[in-house]
Amino acid sequence: MFIGELAKRTGVSTRSLRYYEQQGLLRPRRRSSGYREYDDSDVATVRRVRVLLAAGLNTDLIREVLPCMADEGAILAPLCDEMAQDLRDERERMGRSIEQLQAAHAMLGSIIHAGEALTAGTGTRDETGAGVGGKA
Repeated sequence: MFIGELAKRTGVSTRSLRYYEQQGLLRPRRRSSGYREYDDSDVATVRRVRVLLAAGLNTDLIREVLPCMADEGAILAPLCDEMAQDLRDERERMGRSIEQLQAAHAMLGSIIHAGEALTAGTGTRDETGAGVGGKA
């Protein structure tokens, strides 16, 4: 099948499919005319790539783990122990990022709340803390 048919069967744009090829996630055959030709198995590969992207993995890691992934119903399962460890490591990295974002989110909330409290009852203040516009 050609790229348009693969796009239709997977619901993925042709642009994304070309990107997956560029990243080494898909390896279509090339006809002498230069057209890409995909197999039915590429439909499953695209589905796996989409699941792994939705799980937050980058294309470099997907390229590494993709050969060791098996379909387990609607989800994927790693078949290789070392790839499973790579996935655990990535989940831990994500967890640390989430904690950092939550801390930043809480800090920003505190800053916003402090600003609202300052300007709500006492008027706007300038850089020195003095009231602006006649309010103290």
